[in-house]
Amino acid sequence: MKKSEIKELVKSAIEGIKLINAYFRFDANYYNLIPLNSNDKLFLAIKEYDFIFDGYSVFRYKDLKKVKIKNDLCDKILQEEGLTPNIVIPNIDISSWKSVFESLRNFNRNIIVEKRAIDDKDWEFVIGRIDKTYKNFAYLWHFDANGAWEGSPLKVPFSEVTNVTFGSRYVDIFSKYINDPPMSK
Repeated sequence: MKKSEIKELVKSAIEGIKLINAYFRFDANYYNLIPLNSNDKLFLAIKEYDFIFDGYSVFRYKDLKKVKIKNDLCDKILQEEGLTPNIVIPNIDISSWKSVFESLRNFNRNIIVEKRAIDDKDWEFVIGRIDKTYKNFAYLWHFDANGAWEGSPLKVPFSEVTNVTFGSRYVDIFSKYINDPPMSK
């Protein structure tokens, strides 16, 4: 599918608040998303799974290989259950990865940053809080599976980021049971 076709379908889904199947180059399965905002390089979407919204993600267009607007019973159910009419669009500047990270830093919440790849050995996942942002990278305080914060922030180059997730059930519930990070002054 051509990038121009993908972008037009995403734009149409934004205007109509429609669910899409998004096929990414880094995953054999598709994602159910409702796109909320976009520009030429990035788009913001809410994730849907079994009639439940599970957080927001910012994705790169260059990772999309195919998009299909669902236009089926699922859309009707989301509407009738009051989900799509009550979507809250977060105030995230998606002009660039730098602006995304700066916007999310202002929320002072934990996020997930991923470098997705088909091959698991190339896949990277970081969960934590943004410490500082620069032109081409950010530093994140990150914690492990036991909720222990690492000793120093991790440098995350924007060129390697495929998507950023926030407000998801996983990150929000996990965050309730850990201490705040030892943020830099």
